[in-house]
Amino acid sequence: MEITGKIVYMLPLVTGQGKNGEWRKQEFVIEVAEGQYPKKVCLSLWGEKIDQASLVIGETAKVSFDLESREYNGRWFTEARAWRVEKQGAAVPAASATQATPHITTEPTATFNASPVEDDLPF
Repeated sequence: MEITGKIVYMLPLVTGQGKNGEWRKQEFVIEVAEGQYPKKVCLSLWGEKIDQASLVIGETAKVSFDLESREYNGRWFTEARAWRVEKQGAAVPAASATQATPHITTEPTATFNASPVEDDLPF
């Protein structure tokens, strides 16, 4: 299966130790703008595919995935496992080198007046 959309959220990286060694899982949410209401889908990447994909929030990506369900204590859990991620475009255009960088200051821009000020607001 394939889905194309914008990456809107990255969940924390999950790691663990199993009988076959250490494992890593990265879940991310992709928003698909089909029809009137956009839909969000949570997908997961496992192992070295996390590093290969190097996902960034805001990027548009085409994700190939498989659905897998498993039973645990009488309940069924379904996971959408991504096995290929193809980036479709840049997340945010980088500022050009000719544009001026805004000046950031650590100085306060306003002063606090400790004396009570009467205003005309009703609350």
